[in-house]
Amino acid sequence: MKLSIRFAAATALGFSLGACATITRGTTTSFVVESTPPGATVRTSSGFSCPATPCVFKMPRKDPFEVTASKAGYKNASSYVRTQIAGAGGAGMAGNIIFGGIIGVGVDATSGAMNDLSPNPLHIVLEKKDAETIVDKAAAGASAPGTQGITQ
Repeated sequence: MKLSIRFAAATALGFSLGACATITRGTTTSFVVESTPPGATVRTSSGFSCPATPCVFKMPRKDPFEVTASKAGYKNASSYVRTQIAGAGGAGMAGNIIFGGIIGVGVDATSGAMNDLSPNPLHIVLEKKDAETIVDKAAAGASAPGTQGITQ
């Protein structure tokens, strides 16, 4: 009798873990950043960076974050990346509920395994800096101290 109870418990545990999104999907995902024009430097608020787009990061599914792209001659551009429950993540959670995996439900909810990052891929469009601003800054740096405003 004890053997059959142990077997039933082990089988139930096996089914609940098999449906667990943490096991079937993992807690990280590939996140792609592209830009127009390409070659922008990218930094995320979660500490990831790459020297030039396009970039692919291995990002945690759990937390939202901000992405900032920069390139010489262009204005910096930022975008917010959110998390949302994915179809496959919801199915893993449903599997936990159906097979009684309370532990699996808790793990999936706290690990972010049932989430996807959105948007993914992220496409950032950089705007050119105003030509007047670039010329003004160049002119200010080129004039020698004390000669500003003197004409010959």
